[in-house]
Amino acid sequence: MTELLNTLYVQTPGTSLHLENDTLRVVHPDQPGRKILPLARIDHVVIFAGVTVTSDLLLRCADDRRTVSWLTGFGRFRARLSGPTAGNPLLRRAQHRAHDDPSRRLAIAQHMVAGKIHNGRQVLLRAARDAQGRKQGTLRAAAERNAGALEAAGRATDISALMGVEGTAARDYFAAVPSMCSSAVTPFERTRRPPADPVNCLLSFAYGLLRVAVHGALEQVGLDPYIGFLHGVRPGKPALALDLMEEFRPLLADRFVMTLLNRKEVGDDGFEHLPGETVRLTESARRTVLNAWQNYRQRAWPHAHLGREVPAALLPLLQARLLARHLRGDLDEYLPWTVN
Repeated sequence: MTELLNTLYVQTPGTSLHLENDTLRVVHPDQPGRKILPLARIDHVVIFAGVTVTSDLLLRCADDRRTVSWLTGFGRFRARLSGPTAGNPLLRRAQHRAHDDPSRRLAIAQHMVAGKIHNGRQVLLRAARDAQGRKQGTLRAAAERNAGALEAAGRATDISALMGVEGTAARDYFAAVPSMCSSAVTPFERTRRPPADPVNCLLSFAYGLLRVAVHGALEQVGLDPYIGFLHGVRPGKPALALDLMEEFRPLLADRFVMTLLNRKEVGDDGFEHLPGETVRLTESARRTVLNAWQNYRQRAWPHAHLGREVPAALLPLLQARLLARHLRGDLDEYLPWTVN
């Protein structure tokens, strides 16, 4: 059994983090009192701009293999400290050989894309059950097109064709985003850098949080986050982390964002409109999102391969282990996480 530890998010500028025996001490000049957190209950520290960490705390985290990640206010990854590389080098050699084998690489990538499209279709169908009229028709039509994309992914003969299928499915999926929201959302187009509206702002922020979790899971298992199957090898890009994120995006990020919007947990005053048509969360709204994210990670989801429910926070680690088992030859194929 893997204990579900906590990720500590620190985002208030001026905050400093210190090591105090076996605890982490949080200090802010405008917030009197001592705030102490046991290190044994923290598996990851995520830091935003304006927060400092003492060198002794960083070294202790490295010694314990407790990761520390730095993100921008948009949720974009900046840097990471993780300590010595974990795992058996033979696993990484097996990963590299699978990447160099076109048929094996394609098969793994197909399963990852299939997981993403399947889970995205479930998000559309669930939203359709709660919608009416034109919105319901739009969602069902998008789900039907995604069903066709799911079949097309299985017929892809190379990575380029597979990425084309994934891209088409993603466009159909995101075109239906306004119909997932109970509030008014203008015709939507996914924009990344920088996000140009509140929905894209929340999506980019959630994807940043998800990427941190997936990257950490791969390192914990001993896989090389920079050698991918769908995304291949890209200088400076953790391609395998981007690969493994795909099956989680619809349910662990997109649905999380839609829930925030539909429950009005983040209102119009939660966004800053910056020069260049750029939108960013305010510090207060970011705190709201981070608290909601921590709660959302506790939610249990069914895991078909394990035959039981698993907290969302553990899903990346479990999928990284399944991928490792496949690469070692213990499983005939990689089995993505999907829900029905």
